[in-house]
Amino acid sequence: MAQTIYVLNGPNLNLLGTREPEIYGRATLADVEKLCAETAAGFGLVAVCRQSNREGELIDWIHQARSDKAAGIVINAGGYTHTSIALHDALVGVQIPTVEVHVSNVFAREDFRHHSFIAKAAFASLCGFGIDGYRLAINGLAAKIGASAPA
Repeated sequence: MAQTIYVLNGPNLNLLGTREPEIYGRATLADVEKLCAETAAGFGLVAVCRQSNREGELIDWIHQARSDKAAGIVINAGGYTHTSIALHDALVGVQIPTVEVHVSNVFAREDFRHHSFIAKAAFASLCGFGIDGYRLAINGLAAKIGASAPA
């Protein structure tokens, strides 16, 4: 049975493709999910992709990742990145290798975006690569957990 990774997207990521395309591009959340599924499959992994605008639901999915014995988590917590100690605590609590990803370069934007509670709970953070950051995050996660392309 293939190992599972969770790809969790936070608030407003359901608006990808239409929300501020000059910052976030024209790719949609469906495009992100397809990219994640294809990238994960290349390592013999299954990507479970979920999006919520609610912090508690994201926390529940992080806990579920532990119950499901997920091999890793890729998370774009959106605006919760800069505010949610609860998401940080959930990620630390489940002890699952996690990569933080952001579509835009948060450090080239408003000052409040320069702080991440998620980064302190992740082994790596990526930003500014557009949706390709998800592919890079899965590649890095696969290396961290020792997943390799099926022969």
